[in-house]
Amino acid sequence: MTTDAEETTLTVDELAARAGVTVRTVRFYASRGLLPPPVIGPRRVGHYGPGHVARLALIEELQHQGMTLAAIERYLRQLPPGLTPHDLAIHRAVVASWAPDAVEELARPELERRAGRPLTAGDIDRLVAMNVVTAGDGETFRVDSGLLRLGVRLLDVPLSHETILAAREVLM
Repeated sequence: MTTDAEETTLTVDELAARAGVTVRTVRFYASRGLLPPPVIGPRRVGHYGPGHVARLALIEELQHQGMTLAAIERYLRQLPPGLTPHDLAIHRAVVASWAPDAVEELARPELERRAGRPLTAGDIDRLVAMNVVTAGDGETFRVDSGLLRLGVRLLDVPLSHETILAAREVLM
């Protein structure tokens, strides 16, 4: 049986493309210790996994929140070693702004299209708890498009509705 890390290995070029940064940025972050080193495979090619992708997403969110590179380095040094991609997604959600950034009104089919999947009533409730979606008239929703992608990814993280609401209360 293979693990996710074995199934999803990326070259530095693929990692950069997936994260929306340049190869030079990936190498710079690695040189500063913001990214763990890759697993070196045959022909001395570095292989990156889902943890690297999640860590780059967290770095991007920290930058979006206005943190300097030095502050990001301090933040990442305080994280426990061995965090999973889901753990990193949770950290990203915690630092993400809960205030609406780019709110749009969308009909449910358009919301599901942008989410990239059908959404159950429970999914909608969790997105509402995360303040990603505000229920409108039943057929339309006010959506923070800046948080939608992250919110949809967090639907797969095993967090209870109550935990999300408690985290939101603390952040507010």
